[in-house]
Amino acid sequence: MSETPKRKAAEGAPVGRRAMLGVLAAGVAGLAAAPYLQRGWEGFLGAASQVDPTGATGLLPNPGGFRYYSIVGSVPHKDETNYRLRVTGLVDKPRSYTLGQLRAMPQTRVVHDVVCTDGWRVEKTPFDGVRLADILDDAGVRSPGAAIRFTCFDGAYSESLTLEQARRSDVLVALNMQDKPITHEHGGPVRLYVAPMYFYKSAKWLSGISVTDTVVPGYWEERGYAVDGWLEGADRHSDAA
Repeated sequence: MSETPKRKAAEGAPVGRRAMLGVLAAGVAGLAAAPYLQRGWEGFLGAASQVDPTGATGLLPNPGGFRYYSIVGSVPHKDETNYRLRVTGLVDKPRSYTLGQLRAMPQTRVVHDVVCTDGWRVEKTPFDGVRLADILDDAGVRSPGAAIRFTCFDGAYSESLTLEQARRSDVLVALNMQDKPITHEHGGPVRLYVAPMYFYKSAKWLSGISVTDTVVPGYWEERGYAVDGWLEGADRHSDAA
């Protein structure tokens, strides 16, 4: 005698439940592993970018949203033992800050979208650090200081801001990103963060701040990028210190 549809359904149900539970378990395991896998992939992209002068690694997908790019083949690592941020140029008191000294200064938090000229965006990214205006005040800008030139310990990258731009409260000498110390791959231990401008203005591996009498175009500006890299819709005069 043939089996009834009711009996077939009853016997098939446990298999369906087991399959569903297996899918759910795999999903939970995937979610649990996702942060570790993402960090591993980000670490790989960061390391690969250090030996990829073509920038091709910047085209690889990254679930975290960021892309990694360096204009040199290799960038030295810096930490508490050997990092220095030097403030020079048209200042009353040239300064040299250790990482510990920067961390001991009043910290400001800025949350803003990070936008690259290549088209990618990471929304509502938190950065914490020292307001650039506070560092300039500590050194004392003297006449005819009107602009800032930034240099980096990769030995090649540079950027610039006018003094008015540099004094905005959403421009940081950043120490943390996404609530963690900035990694080497992201330009740590210290990078510039200029919230209202495209991300190329936020120089990685920051090592030098020099007050100048005129704007000195940075690395990408010398190659055709806008000297004032304002984001679309940015208020160019609000939020000044």
